[in-house]
Amino acid sequence: MNADTAGSASGNASGGEPPLTVDREPSTVNGRSVRDSSPRGVSALSAFIGANPRRATFALSFALASAACASQRPVATTTASAGINTAELPVIEDRRVADSLLADVRALDSTIVVTLRYATTHNFTGAPLPGYEANRALLRREAAAALARVQRRLAGEGLGLELFDAYRPVRATLAMVEWTKRVGREELLRDGYIASRSRHNLGLAVDLTLIDQATGHELEMGTPFDTFSSAAHTANASGVIAANRRRLSAVMESEGFTNYDQEWWHFSFPLPDPVRFDVVIR
Repeated sequence: MNADTAGSASGNASGGEPPLTVDREPSTVNGRSVRDSSPRGVSALSAFIGANPRRATFALSFALASAACASQRPVATTTASAGINTAELPVIEDRRVADSLLADVRALDSTIVVTLRYATTHNFTGAPLPGYEANRALLRREAAAALARVQRRLAGEGLGLELFDAYRPVRATLAMVEWTKRVGREELLRDGYIASRSRHNLGLAVDLTLIDQATGHELEMGTPFDTFSSAAHTANASGVIAANRRRLSAVMESEGFTNYDQEWWHFSFPLPDPVRFDVVIR
């Protein structure tokens, strides 16, 4: 983004920022890494699962139950940041657990176009984010299935989806927060444009747009992805742009997604007992 907070994701790509790194200090249980983000019980998750991934469901329930008390602590925050930040949920780093809960959206519908911006330099930081090592869009299985249904609805109109982001590793979110501090843009956290605990970390949020399937061209939405200004607020449009934004919102809502009103491209999916993930996208 440029200094006026009204440009595209590529506007800062030539800013000369070095690649982002985030210091992480995971604990280990029987040689497997698990971050103890809140309750003590979460650190036992990988050890309990051991060589039997069928224990994953029970282990997740245990972790969530032990997290409940910690999540009751009040957190001072502004209204905007409160709206986009999730609770202090357990962080799952065991790949076997993640693989049992996340699905590749293109495995469900190969016609969905995926161009993960944070796996490239074409994003507001100007560098690939930690944890993005492949152009694969992952979501919780229920959300991925719903997104495939959206794609089928659009196909009859000659339209389709292009995804900019889906599941986002926790380490990538921390790198975004660190970037705001390094470049003096911490107002983006306060104003609700960058989350410190994102729904993307849950595998329950997706950033996307509509494309013409015949040409592959994006429909006009008024601003590029990751525009940090009121111009990107979903309702702040008129004419063809407003109609395209309404079409995107309507088809996503038809399958249970909810739009974030400050970003026309951002939609979340409801699922009980969510957890955060921090496994590399490969």
